[in-house]
Amino acid sequence: MSAVVNVVLPVFALILLGFVCRRTGRMGPTGASELNRFVVWLGLPALLFSVVARSTWSELWQPGFITAFVVGCLGVFAFTLGYRLLQKQPLVDASLDALGASYANTGYIGIPLCMLVLSDEALQPAMVASIVVVCVLFAIALACVETGLHAGQGFGRTLAKVAAALLRNPLVVAPLLGGLWAASGATLPVALATLLKLLGAAAAPCALVSLGLFLAQPQPGGRVTGVWPLVGLKLIAQPLITGYLAFQVFELPPLWAYSALLLSALPTGTGPYMLAEFYGREGSRVSRVVLYSTLGSLVTLSICLVLLPV
Repeated sequence: MSAVVNVVLPVFALILLGFVCRRTGRMGPTGASELNRFVVWLGLPALLFSVVARSTWSELWQPGFITAFVVGCLGVFAFTLGYRLLQKQPLVDASLDALGASYANTGYIGIPLCMLVLSDEALQPAMVASIVVVCVLFAIALACVETGLHAGQGFGRTLAKVAAALLRNPLVVAPLLGGLWAASGATLPVALATLLKLLGAAAAPCALVSLGLFLAQPQPGGRVTGVWPLVGLKLIAQPLITGYLAFQVFELPPLWAYSALLLSALPTGTGPYMLAEFYGREGSRVSRVVLYSTLGSLVTLSICLVLLPV
């Protein structure tokens, strides 16, 4: 139990520090946005580029891990989307709910948590999971949202918008550039490697503080329904599916199996809320999913860490 406290407490303490700084006025209303920009445009891209540039294809290509993680998140996404559509929700809103139930916070919590629990080697599965969440899950949700908004305008136009959005995302571009560098066989210059190391080291703590600042923002008023089922799908259903596939079906190596379980048990990231804000949709439900799943994951992640022999 002491190991669990030593791992989980620093992660959530950084989130709490961000929360307290915002609530006490030590950081202003734009703090979360500005710190988030640093993480998205500098910190995490530097970390992802550095890891991929130093890795080989055989180290990153883990089909069992990828399948287990993809089936877990896409299974929950598809189930939630279908259920919401049966409830006669518009495709755009149903897609945002489905994303809220399946979008693991791999970048802000997953990367630092896996590195603390499983050593720096766990950065590889955490990075692969981040790419899956951003490039696969988020792309599918974007396609659904755009389809709902531009019904009748053709599949080609929707696909072009999704591709353009992904190619502008630094969390997608950075690992792709890192892969090209690795394929070239060139060694990173010392100065560049040092710069990437400094930026990458700042990514995790800044990401967690930024999440705390975001969670401290006032929640929309009024009664909001349908939050807890989405939280339950994210914190319970997704790790159960992924864990079963990782341990029982594919029998992954311990590092990758443990990482798959931890990464699937993460709370909902801020991506669904940002997407709702971007498209001008009602974000009260998904913002509460982010808040409640983050608080609830303190319990579920602790249970996972107790069960894992790490």
